[in-house]
Amino acid sequence: MHSDLILVLCLLFAVSVLTMLSPRLRIAYPILLVLSGLMIPFIPGIPRVAVEPDLIFLIFLPPLLYEASMHTSWPEFWKWRRSIGMLAFGLVFFTSVGVAWFTSSFVPGFTLALGFLLGGIISPPDAVAATSVLKSVRIPRRGMVILEGESLINDASSLIVYRFALAAILTGTFSLGTAVEDFFIVAVGGTVVGIALGNILYMIHRFLPTTPSIDTAISLMTPYIAYVVAEAFHCSGVMAVVSCGLFLSFRAHDFLDHRSRMQINMTWSTLGYMLNGLVFILIGLELPVIIDGLTRDEVWSGIRYGTLISGLIIVLRFLWIHPSLHIPRWLSGRIRRKEAPPGWRLPAVLSWSGMRGVISLAMALALPKALADGSPFPQRATIILITFIVILITLVVQGISLPFVVHWLRMDEVEKRMSPEEQELTLRHRLARAALDRLERGDVPRDEIVDRLRGNYQRVLESTATGLQELRGEGLPTRAVDRDELEEYQLAAIAAQRATLRRIRKENTVDIELIRKQEARLDLEEARIEH
Repeated sequence: MHSDLILVLCLLFAVSVLTMLSPRLRIAYPILLVLSGLMIPFIPGIPRVAVEPDLIFLIFLPPLLYEASMHTSWPEFWKWRRSIGMLAFGLVFFTSVGVAWFTSSFVPGFTLALGFLLGGIISPPDAVAATSVLKSVRIPRRGMVILEGESLINDASSLIVYRFALAAILTGTFSLGTAVEDFFIVAVGGTVVGIALGNILYMIHRFLPTTPSIDTAISLMTPYIAYVVAEAFHCSGVMAVVSCGLFLSFRAHDFLDHRSRMQINMTWSTLGYMLNGLVFILIGLELPVIIDGLTRDEVWSGIRYGTLISGLIIVLRFLWIHPSLHIPRWLSGRIRRKEAPPGWRLPAVLSWSGMRGVISLAMALALPKALADGSPFPQRATIILITFIVILITLVVQGISLPFVVHWLRMDEVEKRMSPEEQELTLRHRLARAALDRLERGDVPRDEIVDRLRGNYQRVLESTATGLQELRGEGLPTRAVDRDELEEYQLAAIAAQRATLRRIRKENTVDIELIRKQEARLDLEEARIEH
């Protein structure tokens, strides 16, 4: 017991070191994680671990999906909902059908149901992998929003495909019409449960006395509550988690104060990072157990078929991406048609951004070990091995080459929007203007200390207007002042900036990451004033 705990702690520490090394090596940390997971079995003395499938599904999936939904911008998601929907639902089914046809036709021992099961596992790309790779390059904001939105919803749709395929294998019966009907019932039902739970939690946060610790604890419990409640009503737990997370993240600025936001963001950032690392560790620990269940020929066959299936899903993504970005624009009204067309470069980059990741690993590990009659689950070890090969190939090959593809296609020339630097200067300029306007109102006295505060915002206003770096204020004088009065004016200026940020968020003219960055700055400034 103690040795296993020490082992996990050592491996988590190794994951942290690899993550710190990734910027120096200029390799995205998910790529290093999957490579390190592959090397774990070769460490002398590493024990063989068999993980309970149900624990993997319940412990890892809800928080990973919830964290992804917390970082998704609802206005941008809604703006590009047609393209996201075509990828999140259409591409998942298209990929699942293609994989099911290939495996049932060419892979010995695979039925159509097993093929759909494997297709559901490997169909969802991982936005964490793509966005971490794309941090070093620049693509149009539209592309990043579609990637993140696709990853959020296709996790839910692929898990529904996975669920029905698994039920067909366990029961031995499958009806396409019933499956389609049940799909919409569980998807819509899960969404309704998630939104209803989101409203209940919104009321709790908004109208009951809470603290940052209570808000954080409720936030950590939310994905599990949404998942369990939806499953109890025989609806999609993953859709409940996603819809609840989207609703609460969109309304977070209405019911969370700056202290709760800071604590929740830091907690979820750490938790998401550790969960991602743990899943790759688990596959590394369980890989020897999986391989032991296969003969040497079966291992090589799994590697060969995994490589072929990797090529297949890459081709299927290329075939689907281009129409999915153009068709919604053709079907939309005049406003959408006036927007710049996606061209061919952006679809090409999105097609090459289909790296698979932690969700696929979790689904593969969650496969039951036996059927209802006690017989071994068919092809379980082969499915897990193929899944790992697909993740390895897509992450390493596509992940390492993606920045070169972006540079080769000259995506910087395609971007018509202001650069992030221009957006940030413009955003800071508007916030300084809002704070200065608030301090210029008649109810604020012309006091030396307040004039100094006005001067700070005026310098920011002037520096951003000329495109320079924000100048550091010299600080406030140390003479005896009415601190309560000063804090009142500072908090009023911050409130004015928050109101401006809300308007800017609705305008949808600035990248959501920059808005969140300014929100975090205001949270820190308000916390500094309190202390």
